[in-house]
Amino acid sequence: MTEKKISVIILNWNGASMMHRFLPSVIKHSAEAEIIVADNGSTDDSLEMLKEEFPEIRVIPFEKNYGFAGGYNKALEKIESPYALLLNDDVEVTPNWLVPLLTFMESHPNVAACQPKLRNENKRDYFEYAGACGGFMDYLGYPYCRGRMMEVIEKDEGQYDTPCPIFWGTGAALMVRTILYKEIGGLDERFFAHMEEIDFCWRLRSRGYQIYCIPQSTVYHVGGGTLNKNNPQKTFLNFRNNLLMLHKNLPTGQLTFVLLARYFLDHLAALKMFLAGQRNDALAVVRARYEFNHIRHEYDSIRQENQRKAIKEHIPELRSSSLLIAFYLQHKRKFSDWT
Repeated sequence: MTEKKISVIILNWNGASMMHRFLPSVIKHSAEAEIIVADNGSTDDSLEMLKEEFPEIRVIPFEKNYGFAGGYNKALEKIESPYALLLNDDVEVTPNWLVPLLTFMESHPNVAACQPKLRNENKRDYFEYAGACGGFMDYLGYPYCRGRMMEVIEKDEGQYDTPCPIFWGTGAALMVRTILYKEIGGLDERFFAHMEEIDFCWRLRSRGYQIYCIPQSTVYHVGGGTLNKNNPQKTFLNFRNNLLMLHKNLPTGQLTFVLLARYFLDHLAALKMFLAGQRNDALAVVRARYEFNHIRHEYDSIRQENQRKAIKEHIPELRSSSLLIAFYLQHKRKFSDWT
């Protein structure tokens, strides 16, 4: 049993090259934490490389790939530290990166999770798409960040350096109270990958806990290491899981309207992809909607539980206006333009 307050858990699947590149920074700058690699049934030389090059690292091997959600859930079952930090294998951390996160969590008991500032590993003055400086969402389920609106990513000039309550923290680097992670049921394993951290944070927020971004901690993220941004399977998972997340968490008074609006907007997105020559992505959207319609009622009991346990129907970080209108019609390209 570790005596350290934090367990940094890196979920790996065939990421030997990424760990070889980035794990040294985690080891060097994480004296406050136990470092764990949970291996999702890798078929490359990940386990051999870890044993030879990083023998001090605790390894939790799984017999198969359980996905992002399932892999972390199984890893957290074996964690007893008060805090767990979910960290992608393509993240470079910086000196003392854990201190601001731990200090904030220790002094704010109602904060369930927090994330550092994420910068782009390959364009280091800019925010990184996956989480930037903290995640928000509009009322139709479209996520955006401090530092990233749609595909527009801002240069980090210190404009978001104040700790800020957010709607969701990125799964690329998310610190969470271990006991709450387990109590709330962890990540939704049926999502497999994509949107599961937003769904997880939504459950926490609706039950009265807060999520924060602490930009005094900075990490650099490559992104897209598991599925390329233009991979149709990523398109499928993003659209399907986004709809499932809405079905699971939206208050009853909003659900029918939002799903009706998304029916038209998703088909419009598919048409736009098709006309742009992205036919596989367009088909992925149609397939995502088809699967959502066929499995959504499997989530009815979970939806009822979420609604029963929710104590906050109005969440300030869940916007009551439309990101699409702000971006495409009002030409607002920065988070600070839409506050």
